[in-house]
This record gives sequence, C-alpha cells and structure tokens, in this order.
Amino acid sequence: MENPRAVQLPIYAKITFILISIALLWIFLVQMAGMLIPICFSLLFALLLHPLCVRLETWRVPRVLAITLCLILLVIVVVGILMGIVVQLTDFADILPDLQKKFLKLFNDAQIWVRTEFGVRKKEQADWLEKNAQMLTDSSGQIVGNLLSVVSNAFTNLGLVPVYIFFLLYYRNFLRKFLDRLFSSASETHILYILIKVRDVVRNYLVGLVFVMSIIATLNTLGLLILGIQHALFFGILAALLNVIPYIGIVIGSILPILMAILTKDSLWYAVGVSAVFTVVQFLEGNFITPRIVGSKVSVNSLATVIALIMGGLLWGAPGMILAIPFTAMFKVVFDNIPGMEAWGFLLGEVPEEHLKVQTVIVEAVEAVKEEVEEIVEDVKEVVSPDPKKDTK
Repeated sequence: MENPRAVQLPIYAKITFILISIALLWIFLVQMAGMLIPICFSLLFALLLHPLCVRLETWRVPRVLAITLCLILLVIVVVGILMGIVVQLTDFADILPDLQKKFLKLFNDAQIWVRTEFGVRKKEQADWLEKNAQMLTDSSGQIVGNLLSVVSNAFTNLGLVPVYIFFLLYYRNFLRKFLDRLFSSASETHILYILIKVRDVVRNYLVGLVFVMSIIATLNTLGLLILGIQHALFFGILAALLNVIPYIGIVIGSILPILMAILTKDSLWYAVGVSAVFTVVQFLEGNFITPRIVGSKVSVNSLATVIALIMGGLLWGAPGMILAIPFTAMFKVVFDNIPGMEAWGFLLGEVPEEHLKVQTVIVEAVEAVKEEVEEIVEDVKEVVSPDPKKDTK
C-alpha cells in the first residue's frame, strides 16, 4: 500500500494552488458582477421577507399570492421613500432664483478677490473659464453617455430584483433539498439550523441598519434645524439613506447641506457648523451607534468589517460595500457550523468579553510586576553604588 505522505504536495505548491484559486474566483466575481449583484441583493430581501411569507402561508394564503403581497409591500416602501425624496426636490424649485442670485454674487466676490490677491483681471479669468468650459463641453458627450449607461444598467438590475426574490421564495424548499444533496455528509437538521441562523443574522442586520439610519436622520435633522438650514429634514434623511454606503455615504450626504449653507447664509461659519454636525454624527455612528446596534447583531469584529468593506469596494464598488457586512456575517455563521472551518469563524467573530477581561488582568499583572522589578533594581543600585549626597547628609 502506498504511503499517503508520499503523495502529499509541498507547502509552496499548496499555497500556489490556493492563490491561483483566489485569483480565478476574483476574476469570476468581477466579470459576473452584472448578474451576481442583483442576485445578492435579492437574497437579502428574500431572507427578510421569508418570515412574513411563511406567516401568510400559515393563514392558508397560496404561496404565489403570499409572495406577491410581500413584493407589493416592499415596492410600496421603496416607492414611498423615493416619492418623499422627489417631493423634497421639487421644493427646491421655489428657491432656485434666490440661489442663483446668491451664487452670482459669490462668483463676483470670488473674481474680485482673485484680482486683488493675484492681480488676475476679470477678462483673463473669463477667458480661462471659457477655455475650460469648452474642454468640459467636448468631453461632456462621453461623460453623459457613460452616465446614461450606468443608470440604465442600474434600473435593469433593479427590475430583476423582484423577479429573483419571487423565485427564491417560491423555490425555497427545492433549494433546501438541493443543499441537503450537495452536503450529503451533514444531517438535514444541521443544514436547516445553519439556514435559520443565516436568515436570523441577515434579518437582524437589516432591522438594525434601519434603526441606525433612523437615529442618524434624527441627529442630522436636529443639528441642521439648530443652524437654521433650509430643508433640514430632507438633508438629514438623505444623509441617513446614503449612510448605507459605509464611510463614503456620509461624505456625499454632507455636500448638499454645506452648499445650501454657503448659498443661503451670510457667513461661512454656517457651512463650518454643518460640517461639524456631520462629523460629530459620523463619530457617534462609527464608534457607538453602529457597533452597539448592528455590530452586536452580526457579531463580526471591526478588523474583519474593515477588510470586508475594502474588498467589497474593490470588487463591486458601492454595491460591494453595501453587501460586504451582511455576507461576512453569513460566512461567519457558515464557518462556525462546518467542521474544520471553526477557526475562520472565530477569526471573523468578536473578541469574547471574558477574553478581554483576561487580557486586562494580564496587563495589570504585568504592570504590577514591572513596578516591583523597577523598585528592586533601584534598591540594588543603592546597595551597589550608594549616592554620596545621601551619605553626607
């Protein structure tokens, strides 16, 4: 019989195969982004709507009708949010003339400042602006074309999401049987347990995310109202909705109210105040609100979260950053319940509180020992080489 050790690959060969597999998987995910992104979002919404669909079916509502009612409810919520944004945007039409006058005044003041500080005449400034405007016009066709392509692809993918949700909910039993056959070595009860845990962690994450967005919208709106910024409610809600894109969304959401403060207020300190409001809210959200509300529900540590966000952004851009945290939490649940993968689940998870207490005790003990050692060293120095000043005294 051949010795199994004789056919084992060296460690460098295993690492090479792993790296090649990761590279091929990365290329596949990038190339299939147009199909995989709407499927991933559909999976999240399907897991969120699953309990409601099951409840309707227990009331003897046919599955097709139950799924349709769930989708109608989801569409009503999304359309309601979009309509609220559109209504707020239409209100800007009333103040556009005033904003235009304010902008022209600021532009004229800027020209005077440039002429005073740098000696550039208004005609030279106008020639420079005309030249750059011409360059912008020449490239605007390509920019608009790319923008329309991105928007059309986004709406196409958005239209596919309800279709995917419908089939994921309709064929959920079939898909579960597929997983039972795919992982035949595991018991059906164990697979069902993993699926329930994945569903619960995704649902808790989405519910926690909505709660966090509500808190952020309230804080943003209150801060803008205190500063007297027009349309504070709209700006507060918009920034909260954009916060679904970690780190970047809050920056994008703060640009519009800052511009509004510049155009509608006589002092630039209002714009500084708006920036301060969003900075404080972002600090509270990143260090207290999200870790306590969302972090406790997904049980993923901060290091794994940051790495997942970076990889998601590199892979699929903003949609990848939105999907990064819930899918990392799903992977953690799967790793925790697969023999041989528990270490990876532990790596993604939060540091247990008892471990933190043990670390604190160890640090305190080391500090105490360090102080004792320093005192002993000082005593030894006194014995070996006593201070002559002390002897004279």
